[in-house]
Amino acid sequence: MISSQWRGLARPNQADNYVEHLRGETLPALRRLPGFIDASILSRQLADGVEFLIVTRWTSLTAIEAFAGSDPEVVRANVASMMLEYDRRARYFEIAE
Repeated sequence: MISSQWRGLARPNQADNYVEHLRGETLPALRRLPGFIDASILSRQLADGVEFLIVTRWTSLTAIEAFAGSDPEVVRANVASMMLEYDRRARYFEIAE
């Protein structure tokens, strides 16, 4: 099993919009993909904005490639306008336990 992790710091006035984007677009699309297991949206308030950590679980790296393409670490920047900063690449870890 593989865990994907991506971090972004949302502008204070865009945090709710980002969560809506995830719930309305990203997560429904992921749920339709073979190999997708689940996702968590973690957040915390910081001085500059709201920090998000998006954690997804997959059956394999091959399953992730169906969503992310041939370079599965590259993060699409379609949410860049909502963010003060964000990881340019997702991180993938094999789940040991």
